This record gives sequence, C-alpha cells and structure tokens, in this order.
Amino acid sequence: MDVPGGPRLTFRVLGPLQVQGIAGPLRVPPGRQEVILAALLLETNRIVSTSQLVDLIWEDNPPETARTQVQICVSRLRKLLVDADGEVTLTTRPPGYVLHTGAGNVDAALFTGLVRRARSLGEGGDREEAVRLLRSAVTLWQGDCLTGLDSGPLANAARQLNEERLAAVELRIRLELELGHHDRLVGELQRLTHEHPLREKLHGQLIQALYWSGRQAEALEAFRTARRYLAEELGLEPGRELRDLEAAILAGELPPPPAPAPPLVRGATASGPEAPDGDPAALDAASPAPIAESIRHETVPHQLPADIADFVADGQRLGTLEKALSGDGRGTVGLAAITGKPGTGKSTLAVHVAHALAETGFPDGQLYCDLRGTTAAPATPVEVLGRFLRALGIPGQLIPESLDERAEMYRTRLSTRRVLVVLDDAAGEGQVLPLLPGSRGCAVLVTSRARLTALPGAHRVELDVLDEDRALELLARIVGGDRVAGEAAAAEALVRTVGRLPLALRIVAARLAARPHWTLASMVQRLADERHRLDELAHGEMTMRASLSLTYEGLAPEDGGLLRLLSMAQAPTLPSWLAGALLDDHRPFPSDLMEPLVDVQMLDVAGIEPSGGFRYRFHEIIRVYAREQLAAQHPPDVRRAAFARMAGGWMHLAEEAHRKVYGGDFTVLHGTAPRWRPPSPYVDDALADPLAWLDAEQAALCGMVGHAAEEGLHDLSWDLATSLVTLFEVRGHYDLWESTHLTALAAVRKAGNLRGTAAIRASLGSLYMSRNQYDTARQSLNSALDVFQALDEPMGEALCRRDMALIARTNGDDAAALELYRRSLADFGRADDVVGRAIVLTQSAHIRMRQGEIDLAQKQLDEALDIYEGIGYAGGRARTLRRVGQVLLEQGRNDLAVLTFTEVLELCRDSGDVIGEGHLLRDLGHAFAMMGRPDRARDFYDRAVSSREQVMDFSGGALARLDLARLLTDEPGRSRKLLVPAVEVFRERRMTRELAEAERLLGAC
Repeated sequence: MDVPGGPRLTFRVLGPLQVQGIAGPLRVPPGRQEVILAALLLETNRIVSTSQLVDLIWEDNPPETARTQVQICVSRLRKLLVDADGEVTLTTRPPGYVLHTGAGNVDAALFTGLVRRARSLGEGGDREEAVRLLRSAVTLWQGDCLTGLDSGPLANAARQLNEERLAAVELRIRLELELGHHDRLVGELQRLTHEHPLREKLHGQLIQALYWSGRQAEALEAFRTARRYLAEELGLEPGRELRDLEAAILAGELPPPPAPAPPLVRGATASGPEAPDGDPAALDAASPAPIAESIRHETVPHQLPADIADFVADGQRLGTLEKALSGDGRGTVGLAAITGKPGTGKSTLAVHVAHALAETGFPDGQLYCDLRGTTAAPATPVEVLGRFLRALGIPGQLIPESLDERAEMYRTRLSTRRVLVVLDDAAGEGQVLPLLPGSRGCAVLVTSRARLTALPGAHRVELDVLDEDRALELLARIVGGDRVAGEAAAAEALVRTVGRLPLALRIVAARLAARPHWTLASMVQRLADERHRLDELAHGEMTMRASLSLTYEGLAPEDGGLLRLLSMAQAPTLPSWLAGALLDDHRPFPSDLMEPLVDVQMLDVAGIEPSGGFRYRFHEIIRVYAREQLAAQHPPDVRRAAFARMAGGWMHLAEEAHRKVYGGDFTVLHGTAPRWRPPSPYVDDALADPLAWLDAEQAALCGMVGHAAEEGLHDLSWDLATSLVTLFEVRGHYDLWESTHLTALAAVRKAGNLRGTAAIRASLGSLYMSRNQYDTARQSLNSALDVFQALDEPMGEALCRRDMALIARTNGDDAAALELYRRSLADFGRADDVVGRAIVLTQSAHIRMRQGEIDLAQKQLDEALDIYEGIGYAGGRARTLRRVGQVLLEQGRNDLAVLTFTEVLELCRDSGDVIGEGHLLRDLGHAFAMMGRPDRARDFYDRAVSSREQVMDFSGGALARLDLARLLTDEPGRSRKLLVPAVEVFRERRMTRELAEAERLLGAC
C-alpha cells in the first residue's frame, strides 16, 4: 500500500535484498548491481569506496576493467533509483559513491535505530516501551541478512547484523523477564535454544523462565541439555553464569520472580513515544510502517485517482455501497452503480468509497477507467480490457484482438484475486457488461448519468443535490468553519441560492476562499442579480451554465481566452506546454499561464510532470461550458490556428521521442505539417525516457490522430499515426496501431493525399505481419509500394520491400526474401537510413545462418552492431546480439554464445521486455543442452516455461515444455506432466509440427 506522506522507495537487506516502490517491487538486476546496492545500503549516507566495491564483487581476482564495470553498474542503478524516486540519490563522492535516503527507508538503519532507542529506554526504566520497540525491530527481519547474495565480504557484514538481531532478541527477553513475563517466554526460549544451541545467554534465560514458572526439574534438565550441547560441539563446560545459575537453583537461592509490572503512564500521543533530544517526530520518521506495509502486498495495480480531503457524504449511503461491493452475502460479484445528473458528485463518491475499501477489502489491487460515456468517443470495452490486462501484467503482444478473448483472459486473470474495478462515466449497460469479472472475490463500482436499470444484480444509488446540513458542511470545509459560523444566516441563504448542487457550491466557495475579505452576505448579494438562472440550478444543464458563469466572468481576459482554447484539447490530462502552444507563448514556464485558472478551480492539478511542471484536468462540465464560449467568442480562423499549434506540439514531441529511441530520424516517413516546439528544457526532461513518455501520453497522442483528422489536418494525422508505431510495436499495442491508422487512412484518402495513403498502408502491412495475417499484409504492402514507386520515394520503397522479404522468409522462400532484402538495402542507401540498413542486415543474416553461410551471416551482424552502437539504439543492438548468439551456437562456440545470450537477457530485463526474456531463457536452455550440460539446460527451460506462462503466453510456454521434455526421457512421469498441456496448446493453435513431436514423446512416456 501507499503510505500517506511516506517514501516512494523502501529498501530491505534484513532478508533477501528487496526494493519496494509505490507500484510494487522494483527489480534490481541480479549479480554485480545487487552487490553494489547492498553495500551502499549497509552504509547509507556514507561513502563506499570504488576499491571496496571492486573487492566485494571480485574479491582477490578483479579484471582490469573492474573499476569501469563498477561505474557502469552504478550508472544503471542511479537511473533505476532516480526514475522510481527523485528523492533517492546515488552520487559520486571521491573515493567512491554515496546512497542518500532517509534512515526510515532502509530496514537495517531502521532496525539499528529502534534497538538503540530501546536500549536507552530500558536503561531509563521504561521497559514496556523498550520491549515494544525491540519487537518492532525484530519484525523487520525476513530471514538472514542479504539471503541469496553471492559475495564473501558482504557475508561478513551480514553476519554482524545477524548477530545484532540475536542480541536484540536476548535484550528483549531479559527486559520481559524483569517485567515478570517469564511464563509467556518459555515456548519461545525453547525454540530459540534449539535453533541456537551454543548461545549460553539464551539457555540461561530459559532456565530462569522455567524456574520462575514453577518448573524446577525442567529448569535443571535445561541446564544439562545446554552442557551436553557445549561438550559435544566445543568440548567445553558451561560458563560461570550458567554454572552459578544451576548452583543457585540447587541451593534454593535464586531470587523470586519479579512481580508483573504495571504499565507506565506517559504522555503518549497518537504519534507514539517521545523521541530522543525532545523531538517527538524523530522516532515516527523511523517507523517501520512504510517498509512493513509496502512489502506486505504483491505487485498490484493501484489506479484510483486521489481522494479529496473535503468530501462529505451520507454515512448510511456509504455503508450501503460498501456492503453491496462486498457481495452483500450472495456469493456473487459485488456490483454497485452510482447514477445522477451532472455535478452531483458521482465520481467523487465512487473514488472515496473505493479508497475506503481498497486496503482491507481488495488487497490485490484496484483498476480504474474513465469510460468517457458523455463524450463523442466513449471508450470501447475492447480498449478498456486491453488497458486492464496490461495493468494486470499481460504484455501487449499477448493480448488477443477480439472482445470475447480479451474478456475471457481478463476473467481468468482475476479468478483468484480480490480486485476492485471502478468504471467511471459509463454510457450504458453495453459498455459495462464485458468488463465484469467472473470471480465473486472481485467487485465493480460504476458511475453513469444513465440509470443502468438493465445491469443485472447491481445495487443502484441515485445522487441528487446535497441536503442543507451537508451543503453547509461542504461550504465550511472550503471557506473555513469560523466564517460560516460567523455568518450562519448568510451561509444558509448561499447554499439555497446555488441549489445545493455540489459542483456549483464548490465553485462559489472557491471564490470566497480566494477572497477572504469578502463576506458570505456579499456573495449572496452578488448572486441575487442572476437569481432567475440560479433558481433553475437543480433542473439541469442550463442552470449549470449559469453557475459556471459566476466564476468565468471574474477571469482576466487573457485567462478566459486560455480557458476557451484549452477546451479544444481532448487529452485526459493537460500538460503545461499546451497553454504556450495555444497562445503561441514561448515562455520557459508555461504552467504560469494555467495557474490563474487553478486558483478559481476552473482547472484541477492532476499531477507533476518529469520536467517539474504540473498536469491539469478539466471537469467535464466546465470543459463543455468553455467550448460553448469558444464557439461564441473566437472566429474559426483563430480556432484553427490555435489547434494547429497544439497538434504541431504533439507531433514535435512524438517525432523527438522516435529520434531518441532510434538514435535519429530513421525508418519512418514524415509529412510536411508544421511543428510547434515546446520549451527545450521541457522537451529534454520529458523525453529523458522516450518510451516512458510515449506510454504516459498514449491516450492523448492517439486521440490527436483522430482529432487532427476531424479538423482537416490530414498530413499531420498520418504523420503522427506512423510515428507512434515506435510505441505500438515495442509494447504490442496492436489494437491502437490499427485504430489510429484506419482513422488517418480515411482522412488522407478523402484529401487525395497519395503519399500519406501509401505510408499508412505500408505501416498497416507491418501490423498485419505482426498478427500473422500474411495475405492481408502482402496486399497492403503491394499497394503502398506501387504508390511509392510512382512518387520515387526511396524510404517508402525500402520499408515495403523489407517487410515483404520477411513474409517470403516466413513462407520458406529464402531466395525471394534475399532478393527483396538486396533491393531494400539499396533503397535505404538512397534514403541515407542506416538503421533501416542494420535491420535488413540482421534479418537477412538469419537466412544466411540457416543456409550454412556462417561467415557471411557474422559479417552482416557485425555491421549491424556497429551501426546500432554508433547511434545508441539499444533495442536494435539487443535483437542483433541475439542473432549473434545463435550464430555462435552454429559455430560450436557455446561458451561465447552463453555470454552473449546472458548479456541480451540482462538488456531485456532492464527494459522490462518480458517477451524477450522468455526467448532468451529458452536460447540459454538450447545452449546448455548443446554443451552437454542437461542440468543447466533444464533449469533455463523451467524458467522459460514459468516466464511465458506467467504472462499467459501459452504457446511460448508449450514450446519450452517440449524442449524440457526432450531432456527428461528418463523421467516419464514428469515428461507426461509437461507434455499433456503442451499437446493441448499445440492442437488449439494448429502448430502441427510441434504437435506431432509432442504426441510422439507422450506416447513413449
């Protein structure tokens, strides 16, 4: 869970090394990076020298490049940590490095601080609180320190912490014995002495606890057991302390047990005991809650928008909704629908209820989607299911195309989970029904302006205006309780005047909050001039317009103009640069243009961008109102010019993202539509991770393709659509690829734009190939190629021939493929596109390798690698290196192949490419099988099966099962367990060759 105000990253070394972020565990690549991070965490906020890190990794035999390799590992760790939490820094500080983070974020530092505080309290006589802190400290442990980390020198540091853990346990037990808790300690001490038979202090504490519990004979037997352990293991007699304890028992001279101590009365607060140096917050800052809570949950989606602080609602209604979402005792999916007219707070109530239930009722996560039911383009169930499946860990490449298949996969993924699904602003039942889970452990909360009476089994709550008491409470929370109490009559008149509608009341209250010198009575007087319209406030949209005008008319002219132009944006949230584009204002901090609208709540702050600027969000009703004002006050030419700048800004950013991914403007055609450049610092910060930016802005970018087409900007529409293939291809967003391209295709056809039509058809050809629709792909590519040849467009010809070669290669026509690759290389040469050349070389090398032309294949791969490394295109380098590894296997250079595959595997893991990871695990299995090392091969095939099936890639998992079964001919039982599900997959997917072999092996079991 997210801890309010808590750290975004917490670190564990007391057990296996773990890093926990807001969204779940953060994966640190195993090996050197783990060792370096562990060393830095053990010395948090202190310098760890480079020499020390070298010794930790290589001990006595470091390579010549050791220091460089440490620098590379630190650089990767720094990026990993900064991307996850800007407040955790890994800095270079001669002679080494320092990891800066709060002590409360690292379990080892937290443990040490709690023990130190406990010792101080125990010495001061506050044993009860010392015991509580020691128990908290020990609960931070999840096993021996740094379990599973392979580093001898680090193991020594880990042993020291393990010893401190036992010392803390012994201290806590001594304090509990002094408090008279001996009877409750016996069982624990018997377990501890069994686990640590050579620790004399624990034996002595067990003897005391038994004796004081009236078990004298057992106390003496415990002494004899301790003596026997020490004699057998060390050849020694017990120490003086144990011998004196035995003598005192035999002589009847052991003092009587302490009487149970009454609890200390202290001035405790909700934050806990007072901390050292008179700072009551110091211990709170080191509370174990952030770590303990953050590791309690698996990686799960947390998609809920933020709750609001000034929420008011009917407690009975909240209870009813919570009961309905728990299934109401019926053993079915909990289903509730919140309906009502605009402005009644449906979404606010849904989010509040969802947050209230999230932690305890639905520990496996919360899915949220704005279904856009009141817009011209509502979200389709296919689109929403694709988004939810990705949030549940399914890679885009494995998400099926059809609605039924997506719904089936979605229900399967949720069948063993307890997840809350919030569907906001539904258009109707048809949009909701495919999104319902099948598991009774899940629940769905829907909001809609429609009544949704045909939604089966739903508990419906219809919202209306607030009653007077709650309207006054809402007003008091926004403008201040003292102001409302001081003008009670005026406050009552005010809420009645605005019809007690939550949105209208919030807008009026915001003006009062921004102007503390205004009285509530003066606001009532201001509203009196528009009483006729405000009397209609509870009757629908027309009255909503009147209430919004109260704030709108108070805006400065330039702020009103921006509000109107912003209403053209259709993105879910608005980046700050949009304001600059719409006004053609190139100031370095365009968010300054937005803030006056935030002050009067005509815009909401939705988040913070990597550049440090804010993101904003319209309330939909305010957006509708602003659009009406736009049409009334801006002539068409002004609107078109502003829209073109906004669209040009998105195009510029998408184009730059593509360049950063590919190392230049390669393998893509561009149109001639003008760009608008956001401020350079914004572009640099936003696109520091270009794929992450494309992911985050996916909805806005895809929406702009359609919006540009609607506005007649057909050249920009197709240009943006094809530029987004950078994202679609890597993430497997095949449905978005198709929908954006079909939209752009209709626009360019209508405009007679031949070049744009060919570019879209060529890109669709690539999409159809990715879906194994080779006949459709060939038709699309041929039609595009004809146009490109007529236009003498070498880049377009190169792209078409490259993809047509891949189709020929897949169909087994190597000769045709090589001829197409040859012509494609010439086309890429004419277009001066080196990345296109490298892609063709990598693909054709696979044919050469298959034909036994190993030297030529290696030469082509070497050239491709030189190109990728020269421009810094990591994705291309990884794909080519995998082919290099396969060539090395063909040459019998198995050791080098393993090293190559391992390097590519790390690249896949660094980029989060789970599909690539599955391929590489299987490649490594092949390599070790060829090396005659079946045990290692089995291990990698096992991991490949797990990796593929974990993301529901069952065909990939079946192939790995078949690989593994080939090695297990001496284990027929296990082979059968592997092959039975594989045969089913092969039969379903019509993989005839694999099916025949699997059935043959199964018959031999």
